[in-house]
Amino acid sequence: MTTLTLATGRPTLADRLFSRSLATDAVMIAAGAGLTAIAAQVVVPLYPVPITGQTAAVLIVGGALGATRGALAMALYAVLGLFLPVYSEGAQGIGVILGPTGGYIVGFIFAAALTGYLAERKWDHKIFGGIAAFLAGTVVTFVFGMTWLSIALGLDLEATLQGGLYPFIVGGIIKAVFAASVMRVIWLAVHRSDERKANEAV
Repeated sequence: MTTLTLATGRPTLADRLFSRSLATDAVMIAAGAGLTAIAAQVVVPLYPVPITGQTAAVLIVGGALGATRGALAMALYAVLGLFLPVYSEGAQGIGVILGPTGGYIVGFIFAAALTGYLAERKWDHKIFGGIAAFLAGTVVTFVFGMTWLSIALGLDLEATLQGGLYPFIVGGIIKAVFAASVMRVIWLAVHRSDERKANEAV
């Protein structure tokens, strides 16, 4: 019997912890958007782009949920921000999306899709694979973010790099390592649980 689910790829961490179903998918997508909204309120103010915790949440959500559900969670977050104060520093509205930082929010959707795709191929099972996957997701976010930033403020390449990349390189690496470490620890617990159950069954 086939269970309907939005998960179209191979099983990810979420699938090892919860059964696949549309109801479960909906809850996890909402939870992913909620986690990102909470992390967005962890802010170090900078102009034109603040440092926030939401990028780490994007990586974890994508890795845990997989490509489709991860992207949907970020799309839901982007839509919720049009009506609710869930963007960084409690901002909301279409003006945020159209403003200098809007590209980063759009980029979250594609970053989560990429990290989820790589997680479906077990990159997040190992620490270095996880770091590589999450750094790739971070790069996607910044490609969208800096392109949008440059257009919105009419910046040249150097000004765009100074305002939209250089201040975030170290933080981006730290967030990727953090996200990979979180995923690795949880996967270790899952594997140990599997081994314990296998030994008990013998």
